[in-house]
Amino acid sequence: MKIINIGSLNIDYVYEVDSFVKKGETKLSNKLNIYSGGKGLNQSIALKRAGAEVYHGGLIGKDGSFLKELLEKEKVNTDFISIVNSPSGHAIIQVDESGDNCILLHGGANQLFTEEIVDSILENFNKGDYLLLQNEINLMEYIINKASEKGLIIVLNPSPINSKLKSYPLDKVDIFILNEVEGKELTNKEKEEDILNELISKYLKAQFVLTLGEKGVRYGFKDERIEVNAKQVKAMDTTAAGDTFTGYYLASMLSGKSVQEALETATVASSITVTREGAADSIPYMKEILE
Repeated sequence: MKIINIGSLNIDYVYEVDSFVKKGETKLSNKLNIYSGGKGLNQSIALKRAGAEVYHGGLIGKDGSFLKELLEKEKVNTDFISIVNSPSGHAIIQVDESGDNCILLHGGANQLFTEEIVDSILENFNKGDYLLLQNEINLMEYIINKASEKGLIIVLNPSPINSKLKSYPLDKVDIFILNEVEGKELTNKEKEEDILNELISKYLKAQFVLTLGEKGVRYGFKDERIEVNAKQVKAMDTTAAGDTFTGYYLASMLSGKSVQEALETATVASSITVTREGAADSIPYMKEILE
């Protein structure tokens, strides 16, 4: 059983600010840090640090060669990463004094997938292998349909939310890992329980992991419900918390842990991430979770 993560590779420009910039406002930042990022890259690193063997499929420009080098340093398989004639994707991230963030994303190379590139990646994977996706690349509908035809188990983190998302063949997704904002957008519901129930009734075959920040996480599959409380920590930067959770949850499930154990492990991992600055750099190793 193999895991292929077809996902974004970004350069993150992280600005520390007293408060987020408002409409019409110009302000000085307190500090600038440049990190490796992208939900795809972050989740591949989280998977690997959690103990999974993961392949990454992605596109970068010449300016993003260090992103591939980082994945190779982490022992993520990069055979399916290509360099294209475009700047790499990048994000401008504001982090305020409380550790919250807001992100402006530019797709760059991440938006240049072709059907031929997708086919050349997926031909190396077979029925029962896992495909992890986020919503920072193009051709999502094509990727989901092709993976479903091949019998891959499709895991979707539907972030960032945009108008295209509801047009995807979401009925072919096996596992959704999403936050409260994304859940509200997909269901037009406000309460956590209503969001979960609506998703389960709409996508009958899928499992749902609904992350709720400081309120913890809720799992739903058919009639089964599980809740895990968040760990209380002082947040410094929440940038990669969701990506850490996704990688650790999936890796834990693949290692044979129960849903309850996987949720608890992922919760601990993400609680460590928010106490550190940066995206990929903030993701913990499994030994830290065990400690």
